[in-house]
Amino acid sequence: MQCAARLSLPSAPGPASRAPLAARLLVAHLRRGLCALALLLALVAPQMSRAADDRIHVTRAVLSLVDGSEQGVALDADFDFELPWVLVDAVNRGVALYFVVDFELYRERWYWFDRRVTSQSLTYRLTYSPLTRQYRLSRGTLALPFDTLEEALLTLRRIRGWKVLERGTLRPDEDYRAQLRMRLDTSQLPKPFQINALTNRDWTLASDWRGVNVSAELTR
Repeated sequence: MQCAARLSLPSAPGPASRAPLAARLLVAHLRRGLCALALLLALVAPQMSRAADDRIHVTRAVLSLVDGSEQGVALDADFDFELPWVLVDAVNRGVALYFVVDFELYRERWYWFDRRVTSQSLTYRLTYSPLTRQYRLSRGTLALPFDTLEEALLTLRRIRGWKVLERGTLRPDEDYRAQLRMRLDTSQLPKPFQINALTNRDWTLASDWRGVNVSAELTR
């Protein structure tokens, strides 16, 4: 009797045995992709948040009646912003920064475009004197000294009692809308810095237009 000896050889992996390996490879690739994405977000997120913070935000804007000899309508407004490092460095080197607050009032017309009633601008000049080691914030003929830049910025961020309308400008039978913004006026910078402002967004510090409520009480 002859006995046939059988040799057991490893069989090629079938679909069932290949499935777990393929799944493990897919998971490994996904994990590497997620790690790369997390690293990218960690690098980009600070830049995105800094870009979002490098703007002026209008946090409060209120119109109110002014009594006494200066009768009219005055504006109180608060702004929130920080100077980018390039602007801090520029002012410390003697470059004057001009901040402009713009106010516009329109009479609403359903049959045509709204008519602009008035447009007012208020300019602040921020400077630093190496001799006195003080910052100065000027508004027209008024100039206030400050020991630190932050103190000067605190005053710049708060506008109080800015008369924007004469008494009687608003009529009770009309509807109005007003808007406000603050911006760094790059046109008043020295020429070399104006060129920088064209390519560097740190030099284009500004807010969006913010609507200001015009209540019926202002028409009295």
